Amino acid sequence: MVDSSLRISCSRDALVEALGVTARGVSARSSVQILSGIALFAREGMVELAATDMELSLRTSVAADVDGAGSSVAPGRLLLDVVRLLPDARVELAYRSEENILVVTSGSAEYRLRTYAAEDFPRLPDTAAIDSWEVPCEPLLETVARVGRAASRDESRPVLTGILVRFEGGKLVMAATDSYRLAVKETSLDGDLPALEAIIPARALEELRRVAAGSETVSIGVHENQVVFGAGDVWLTTRRIDGQFPNYRQLLPETFEHEIVLPRDEVLDVVRRTSVMAQRNSPLRLRFADGELTVSAQTQDVGESRESLPVPFSGEPLEIGFNPDFLRDGIESLVDDEIVLKLINPLRPGLLSTAADDFWYLIMPIRLAG
Repeated sequence: MVDSSLRISCSRDALVEALGVTARGVSARSSVQILSGIALFAREGMVELAATDMELSLRTSVAADVDGAGSSVAPGRLLLDVVRLLPDARVELAYRSEENILVVTSGSAEYRLRTYAAEDFPRLPDTAAIDSWEVPCEPLLETVARVGRAASRDESRPVLTGILVRFEGGKLVMAATDSYRLAVKETSLDGDLPALEAIIPARALEELRRVAAGSETVSIGVHENQVVFGAGDVWLTTRRIDGQFPNYRQLLPETFEHEIVLPRDEVLDVVRRTSVMAQRNSPLRLRFADGELTVSAQTQDVGESRESLPVPFSGEPLEIGFNPDFLRDGIESLVDDEIVLKLINPLRPGLLSTAADDFWYLIMPIRLAG
């Protein structure tokens, strides 16, 4: 047996689940070794697990038999891989501080993992000391899902990698843009809402969708430059992005020349099929003529596709090009049977929305050759 001042015994399956949650907060790129670890904090009757990459942190806890007190930081993904493969339903963790070793035993299996200095692990906000508000989980996560795909992945413009989140007048407003498309969703919420306006990293809100799925409510609190979310036994902390988010209302055209009602599922299927031939940044062409929409794509040395469907369009023919992925994302973000596409001309943005008018997806066109 290992001589240790800290010994933890708990369910293997419960520990695997908790490690699976926190491991998503482990840094995969940082040269700072401590950020690749998961911290274990022993408390009476439980062990708390935490990981952070300095932008996002995830914490949760597991009921456990604890002998002693203290903390340890073990290689995060390695610990998860080890515990996931253990043979018994129970697992014992023993921290040997004089050797900086965490001993993991289950049945006849024993692993010894080198640990990191616990005092080097970043200090995380005390969630118990932060004022928080409860908001309904389902509409919050739905809003994130519909808006988030429009956020930028380009780290050179940090503000655009975030989602503007604002609670105002009984509703939640979220907006995201990568400068080529803009998604805005307004969601009515009941109850007391936090006084909050922040640009929150899209990645953090996507993680929130994972950890909060199935919860009835989500706690939201603000601590200095960080926003804290709580769902069940999981706490997610993320930094706020500094900067000025674009004034999205100024980006929305006031009037449009055409307003076409389209069957969502049918149009989405056509866009998915024809987009197969839109390669190497080739645009997807939408040509509207009297009573008909023709969707086509062509890539040199690859081939072309074309498909038509009836639509209620009248007037002079109009052809406009869009990025096929962006167009598909916009249609997928709409949930009604019928969607509305508003157009001005081939060089001005198009707007996707529904009759409910609580979600807008503005998409810039691609100039067509010929």
